Amino acid sequence: MQNQNPRLIEALSQLDKLTNWEQRPRGEMRVGLEPILDLSARLGNPHRAFRSIHVAGTKGKSSTSALLEAGLRHAGISVGRYASPHVEHISERVSVNGRPVEEAVLAEALFLALDALRAARSEGTAAEAATWFDMLTAAGFLIFRDAGIEWAVVETGLGGRLDSTNIVDSDVSIITNIGLEHTEILGKTRAAIAFEKAGIIKPRTTVVTPLEADDEAGVVIAKRAVDINARLIRPDFFGLKTIAERNVAVAGAALDVLGELGVEAQEGRTVGGWLIDKAAEQESQLPGRLERFVVPVVGRGVSVALDGAHVPFNLEAVLDDLSGMEGFTGPGIAVVAIAADKDAAGLLDVMGRYGISPIFTSVSDRFRSPAELQKLADKIGLSSDVIEDPQKAYEKALERAAAGAWVILTGSLYLVGVLRKRIIGEAAEG
Repeated sequence: MQNQNPRLIEALSQLDKLTNWEQRPRGEMRVGLEPILDLSARLGNPHRAFRSIHVAGTKGKSSTSALLEAGLRHAGISVGRYASPHVEHISERVSVNGRPVEEAVLAEALFLALDALRAARSEGTAAEAATWFDMLTAAGFLIFRDAGIEWAVVETGLGGRLDSTNIVDSDVSIITNIGLEHTEILGKTRAAIAFEKAGIIKPRTTVVTPLEADDEAGVVIAKRAVDINARLIRPDFFGLKTIAERNVAVAGAALDVLGELGVEAQEGRTVGGWLIDKAAEQESQLPGRLERFVVPVVGRGVSVALDGAHVPFNLEAVLDDLSGMEGFTGPGIAVVAIAADKDAAGLLDVMGRYGISPIFTSVSDRFRSPAELQKLADKIGLSSDVIEDPQKAYEKALERAAAGAWVILTGSLYLVGVLRKRIIGEAAEG
């Protein structure tokens, strides 16, 4: 979806001149939060105007955040949600009471952040090094303050300890899980990555995580909690089979903590996991996260799933869930694009084990070339096709699926964003 507001187009044009780690291979990262702290101070420290829940993790952080947002809305509490990345429109990243921020509002907040950046450059202070994500984070917090938000659900962008969002003084933090991702930045082991994500836990608060005490990542999180006198809560996953069920358990445990802190819903009832009912689950469905459609092809309906899983750990969980859902048994065909800094070999290994035939495509020059991906597939004996254009790759997948297979778009939320609107339209016509 294209930005329509001229002011937003201009603001984003100026932002695009800054370092944007989402759009380039990551070989290094800054070593402190000084730029975002300086930037925020120049804007009146908007992050101090609301209470917050901070969410990190390899898989499920966006869906868990959306569940929390829906639950708090059902409680009659004004709530903001800050998320990344977006799928179709940048306004998805800043949600106010369940709705993406208006383009005009986002534009004005970004211009205020740009004014602060210019002042920092003229004075030579830390914010002169602010990144694209710093600016968007500061703008998001400005929007929450000006909207009178009581609680914000804040999702980390990368890691946690040095993430721009880690200036919030959260009452509750959540670490959904730990898989190997962004290893060139966060570390080569799950324990090293856990150290970075555990950096969001604040002293004398509560952290919610399902990671067990005997798990190498769980050990790190537990130690951090002990070191800073934080309470650790592990929700019970016994009998829970799907990603969605586990996300509900984690979000519910966090809302229970808010209830213990005295947060009240409408009519004086204490906030708790009871707020996440079926309606909240439906409201919290996010684009590109286990979305499912039925698309008509040559007289039959082809089941199509959209999930931007870009880590082997994530993709395996997604395929495991899909295997138990109607329309997703038997052979699968994947339309796949994988960024250059992702574990392509690991993702292809998962596809091979689940009997998925990939069609490789690309959405930008920061992605691995389809030809390179096909070579990796050949090495493990995985049959594949190469179709450079994502639209044509999707059409080929549907054509092949007409014989009795199903389709998944995966490897990148950007790929999902390219094709999602078309798929929704085709499903509606069916």
